[in-house]
This record gives sequence, C-alpha cells and structure tokens, in this order.
Amino acid sequence: MAEKKKNLSEYDINAIPDATDMSFAIIVSEWNSEITFALRDGALETLEKHGVLPENIMVKYVPGSFELPMGAKFAAEKLGADAVICIGCVIQGETRHFEFINNAVADGITKVGLMTDVPIIYGVLTPDNMEQAKERAGGKHGNKGDEAAITAIKMIALQWDVNHWLDDDGWDYDHDEDDLPFDDDDDYDDDENNNTHSLN
Repeated sequence: MAEKKKNLSEYDINAIPDATDMSFAIIVSEWNSEITFALRDGALETLEKHGVLPENIMVKYVPGSFELPMGAKFAAEKLGADAVICIGCVIQGETRHFEFINNAVADGITKVGLMTDVPIIYGVLTPDNMEQAKERAGGKHGNKGDEAAITAIKMIALQWDVNHWLDDDGWDYDHDEDDLPFDDDDDYDDDENNNTHSLN
C-alpha cells in the first residue's frame, strides 16, 4: 500500500512557540514565480498567525534558487533578522542541471547557517514537474512555505533557549579545565549586535 503523502500545512498549533518578538527575512527566488510566490504567501500567513509583526518581516528577491545562499548570507549579516527563510523551486529537467543546482543550493544554505550562527531555513521545492510543485504550494499536499515558517520559529526558540541556559550557567564547570565544552577563547559576546530581535 502506498504511503500517504504528508500535508505540509498540518501541525499542532499549540506546540509552536510564541513568535511575537521574533524577526524574519524571507529570500524568494523569482524563477518559477507562480510557485515561489505562493510559498512566500504561505510563509507570511503562518508567521503572522503566530504573532509576528508585519514590520518584523522583510521579503527580498533573488533571480533564481542558485542565488538563495548568497541572498541568505546578505540577510543574515546585514538585516539583523533572527532567522532567514529561503524560498525556491527547481523542477526536474532532462539534463543533470537540476541535480547540480539542487546540490549547490542545499549545500550553500547549510553553510550560510553554520557560518553566520543564524537559522537559515530550506524552503525549496524539488519536484519532478509543475503539477507536483503546485500540489506543494497550496495544493492537496499543503504549502511548504507554512512548513518553512514553522521550522524558522522553532529554530529561533531553540537558539534563544540555549543562549539563555548558557547565560544562566547551565554547564557544570566543577571539573578539570580540559573537560570544558568550549575553550576560553570561545566566549559568547552577548552584546547588542548579537541580541537583535527586530528589523526596525
């Protein structure tokens, strides 16, 4: 029996952290705009449903999905958002170009997140055809933009929770210096630049 396809818009609304004080940048690929703009709208609607103020959401556009990692880097470093959502759609073609683009985008988005310490969310569809894309951009399988927004909220909440825990001396340092989880040189510089929760 075939496995039932997941509806990307189904989730437990009560399990989502309050996002009132969170800020977001959404980077949207203009290629396959019929799909990506629907994904964008899904992400926006979901963020606002969970309390995000419209002035704390900034939407910017890049030509195609290949440019999403660079756009995300700009947003993470310059906009001060708590998370960056990358929206794109790469449809299977007859050549291996599809595979190369998808690998580059996924790898690039991952690297930007690790490099900037800002949650960078992968909201890119990689369907075999336009019909499958539509099904996941507001069609019968929901909207991946919703899923990306929820992931962003959860990752910000996790980062804030970990930072708060560390600030409250969560680690037990009553052991040898060699057993410390971080080197002394790795102290977190908790200044205003690292505690920005608004795009204003």
